Amino acid sequence: MASSHQLYKFITIAILFLSFILTSLAENTELASDNQCKSESRASFCHNNKESKKLKFIAIASILVASIVGVSLPLLTRGVPALGPDRDLFVVVKALASGVILATGYMHVLPDSFYELNSPCLPKNPWRKFPFTTFIAMISALITLMVDSYAMSWQKKRILKSQANVVETLEDGSNEMERNNETKVDDAKSQLIRHQVIAQVLELGIVVHSVVIGLAMGASDNKCTIRSLIAALCFHQLFEGMGLGGCILQAQYGAKISGTMVFFFSVTTPSGIALGMLLQTVYSPSSPTALIVVGVLNACSAGLLNYMALVDLLGADFFGPKLQGNMKLQTLAYVGVFLGAGGMSLMAKWA
Repeated sequence: MASSHQLYKFITIAILFLSFILTSLAENTELASDNQCKSESRASFCHNNKESKKLKFIAIASILVASIVGVSLPLLTRGVPALGPDRDLFVVVKALASGVILATGYMHVLPDSFYELNSPCLPKNPWRKFPFTTFIAMISALITLMVDSYAMSWQKKRILKSQANVVETLEDGSNEMERNNETKVDDAKSQLIRHQVIAQVLELGIVVHSVVIGLAMGASDNKCTIRSLIAALCFHQLFEGMGLGGCILQAQYGAKISGTMVFFFSVTTPSGIALGMLLQTVYSPSSPTALIVVGVLNACSAGLLNYMALVDLLGADFFGPKLQGNMKLQTLAYVGVFLGAGGMSLMAKWA
């Protein structure tokens, strides 16, 4: 797993490096419209710092509970036979959660990035002269593909080396069954590594956009927006957590690693809200630096989440032998996908 961890670090460093470059560009740009943007953002009746602070504390508690319940549910029910990873119900629930993740990328994170990087508070050149959001999302998806492909190539290389050693030590014919068993074990290990890579990369994408969402809510004093976001984010964290929890379950991590992943998913958004509250006096959501950094991070997260949802979650399941061999289950899984994507898309009306 050393190679996959190195790639995991690489994608994180790449995102931070890109954000640093764009932040530097924003800080060196003089904007005549900046003060106008700030004054307009505070002119609404909904802006009330005292009321919004109360709502933020409610949001921290409720989102934390929803996150813990969502991501822990698949792990806590692993002992229930009807809810095991090989059962039909698990497949349908995972499809629903995958639909939520897909809609999160397309209906929430990507539009937010368009809004931020095309804001009138930023200069027309270069921000509205080039589609930065889609470009960054595309690069993010390609980097995610690199993580997937390199990790699997590294694992297959290990398996081939292991099989070569088996051929050298076992005699032909008399140990054919032993070689077949060894091949099956290697295939199972390869599939397990695949599930572990998926769980790690998916958590990375979720954590990035969760920090951004929490920071934006914590820095805002718009009580109307915060009130509607609480219900939407609870729904979002519950079902997105179920999707991640299902991936962690299939990855068969030990209690320590599983607990760490559950912890980081659960506390990321509440911590972002708390950090935003602390930075509220010096952090303006409409400042050029904030718009660029948040817009870039949202675009990176959108590309990653969309790739993971379509390729590693939905594509892997729907083109896998279980759903391909059962049309009824495949239909139920599609119903789950559309319900999850539709419900999360509806949340975009308020969030």
